[in-house]
Amino acid sequence: MSSELQRIAERDEGHKAWGLWGSYLSDRQWGTVREDYSADGNAWTSFPHDQARSRAYRWGEDGLLGISDSHGRICFGIALWNGNDPILKERPFGLGNGEGNHGEDLKDYFYHLLNTPTHSFMRGLYKYPQAEFPYKHLIQENASRSRQQPEYELLDTGIFSENNYFDVFVDYAKASSTDILIRIKVINRGPDTAALKLIPSLWLRNEWDWGYRENWRKRKSIQCNETGVNTDDIHELGSYYLTCDQPGEWIFTENETNSQLLYNKPNCQPFVKDAFHRYIVNGELDAINPARVGSKAGLVLEKQLLSKEEWIVNLRLSDCLISEPFGESFDCIINNREKECIAYLDSISVGLSEDDSLIFRSAASGLLWCKKFYHWSVARWLNGDPNQPAPPEERKHSQNAYWSRLYADDIISMPDSWEYPYFCQWDLMFHSVAFAVIDPEIAKQQCMLLRSPNYTASNAQTPAYEWALSDPNPPIGAWAALRIFQIERREKERGDYTFLRSAMIKLLLEYGWWANRNDRSGDNVFEGGFLGLDNIAVFDRRFPLADGSRIEQCDGTAWMAMLSLNLLQISVELSAQDSEYSDICERFVFDFAQLAITLNVPSLNGRDYVSWDEEDGFYYDVIKRPDNSWTYLRTRSVSGLIPLLAVASFDVATVERLPWLDTSKTFARFYSERSSHTWLEDNIGCWHNNRSLFSLVPKDKLQRICWYLFNEDEFLSPFGIRSLSKVYEKSPYTFREGSQEQTLAYNPADSPVAMFGGNSNWRGPVWMPINYLIIEALQKFGHYYGDTFMVEFPTGSGNFISLWAASLELEARLANLFRLDQNSQRPFNGSSEKIANDPNWRDLILFNEYFNGDNGAGVGASHQTGWTSMVLKMITQLNRYTPM
Repeated sequence: MSSELQRIAERDEGHKAWGLWGSYLSDRQWGTVREDYSADGNAWTSFPHDQARSRAYRWGEDGLLGISDSHGRICFGIALWNGNDPILKERPFGLGNGEGNHGEDLKDYFYHLLNTPTHSFMRGLYKYPQAEFPYKHLIQENASRSRQQPEYELLDTGIFSENNYFDVFVDYAKASSTDILIRIKVINRGPDTAALKLIPSLWLRNEWDWGYRENWRKRKSIQCNETGVNTDDIHELGSYYLTCDQPGEWIFTENETNSQLLYNKPNCQPFVKDAFHRYIVNGELDAINPARVGSKAGLVLEKQLLSKEEWIVNLRLSDCLISEPFGESFDCIINNREKECIAYLDSISVGLSEDDSLIFRSAASGLLWCKKFYHWSVARWLNGDPNQPAPPEERKHSQNAYWSRLYADDIISMPDSWEYPYFCQWDLMFHSVAFAVIDPEIAKQQCMLLRSPNYTASNAQTPAYEWALSDPNPPIGAWAALRIFQIERREKERGDYTFLRSAMIKLLLEYGWWANRNDRSGDNVFEGGFLGLDNIAVFDRRFPLADGSRIEQCDGTAWMAMLSLNLLQISVELSAQDSEYSDICERFVFDFAQLAITLNVPSLNGRDYVSWDEEDGFYYDVIKRPDNSWTYLRTRSVSGLIPLLAVASFDVATVERLPWLDTSKTFARFYSERSSHTWLEDNIGCWHNNRSLFSLVPKDKLQRICWYLFNEDEFLSPFGIRSLSKVYEKSPYTFREGSQEQTLAYNPADSPVAMFGGNSNWRGPVWMPINYLIIEALQKFGHYYGDTFMVEFPTGSGNFISLWAASLELEARLANLFRLDQNSQRPFNGSSEKIANDPNWRDLILFNEYFNGDNGAGVGASHQTGWTSMVLKMITQLNRYTPM
């Protein structure tokens, strides 16, 4: 067993707390809903970046490439000053939602290079300009741009053009679960000597200013000792000691708000959160505590770095004093942990090429770096704290007020550690499946976390995300739980049935909420509200139109069918171990069949239409008017592909063991009593290659959809499946209903409209999660049909392949977003010559929220290593199978 596997086993078995410390410090805490105490709910303006250095956070902390314990009580990070910036660089900078021309927008460059499941080794990189950081210029230039123009990035300012910047690498290596070695390496990439102040900082999360009486919430301090600094005894952690191998000036202050600066109210004591900035940048000598004690401590180090010079600073954070903290073992431990990290990641990605190994390590490490401490008591957020002003009454009438029982105090995988530093339920399900490859126990924990009593509402709804907890997200929790179980079983040759049983109980409760909440029309059509596809339609699908017409979403019913089928598959798995699960299979067989009829067969409960348009051969949303007339919204989008995802097949032995899967018997009553339901007999439970198929999409419709799916003038991009047909680029779709008229056009990258999401766009780009689900569906169809079902790939090429081969080709196109192409460039980097050609930039891989549907350039959030890390599964599968 490798060293990292041993640590994982010790953590999972409770022998050693290897997960106690990790890269849990958020990259952004300001501008979040939980820190917003305004009346209008505008989190970005109520707590902007400019206040972050001066205002104490209520619910968490943030910093630059930092770490914390698993409850965020003790934090470590770095601060930097180049002598020119107007502020100390303590956290990454970006634009708030109202400031960016495409929504919130990170403007710094930092990278998550290495990490392990136990965080035994972590490496991050920040690129710090030597010239003044253009904060105001970035804000002003982006504010002047329209949504039709690209974002204005830090590279666009030319600040890196002459390589006048520092590469700042930060390594963390664990000698034990409570002994962390830290190495900071700064490299002057510029042609000239440049000065830098480096301030490694240790601070305590403010738990004492809010007026609660618990003893452990009383103010704690950090003070100097003979070797460095140490904390007071912190609740459940004890004391920690920080030492450094280089001399410098230790400075101290309190992690408390500068009320005088922000609110023109006297400070309770003179030493406040922004003291380090004022002392170092403004030269205010009295800003820091001369008694050398406080809840925030920093070591001021300064060096003139020659061109290409490296500066290495070693520190050690431990729960005990170490007699020789920087002896010969220090380098040995760091080097060994780095080797063990790479060896572990290579061991779960055996056989990859050098370039694919880099992509895999980057995706896995980014996913692990995005695990962050997340704390929020909605009840206390609604009611306010004893020592603080009462929150405005308006918040008690907000959507989130219903969630007063939600209490979060956990490590959660964030969608993006800067742009989306909060949980998002359907994002988290993709993260969980990616984690199944890297760290199965964390995968299970993350998959079920939001279904625990601390998060789930009394009606069994699970929260969506911080901005709108009640939004219904696509119900893919059962899919995630099933895939985690299957992936671990394949790797370990044994399945965790205890996990699957526990998951099934929670998922059944959630299923009840879905079944009772969304069938508002009474005809088994699930409209869903917000289903994750911002901007996908010509109208905002969350709301009725002005004339009272409703949009019936073809993907709403399809998501429910997929959920029913996933729960059926889990029931089938569990019934092999526990026979009592066999009975519940019947429920999901019937529910799936009913949903399949709803989507494909008219005249159900008087409804004379379906989502399938026989003329076009595609599934569309339908506008249902108050007078019961209806019409199609004929836009070919990824929402019309969601029905493909509801597919599974079962072998003969399974069907013989579970009579409910034999549709010829199960639906006998339907066949005799409902002549219209003979559709079931022809399309559900059909046999081929000794397998019985359950699919929402019959064979003839599958063939027609594939014509669009693999058509390069429609969905097929050089880099995957587009979210909207490219046909709308030259021929936009316009629809008028009553007084409302809207036009939808293909846009390969940024959104030209602000409907729902400020910077989210499903009108053309390639999105990794939906592509992954489509690939899985094609492989299930391919497993069932084999070479008897061939598709033209691309459409019109005359080249016919199986659906399995088509799925691999899609995986290759998605992997090629990150691979070096024939010009030794990575498409996700876009057109930046600096990134494409500079060896200090080219192989630094980011995993964007989505990708340009034409050229593959990364768009949206830049550290969306949650769901975009799914590419690591594609790369490993491609290593086992060769595409056409």
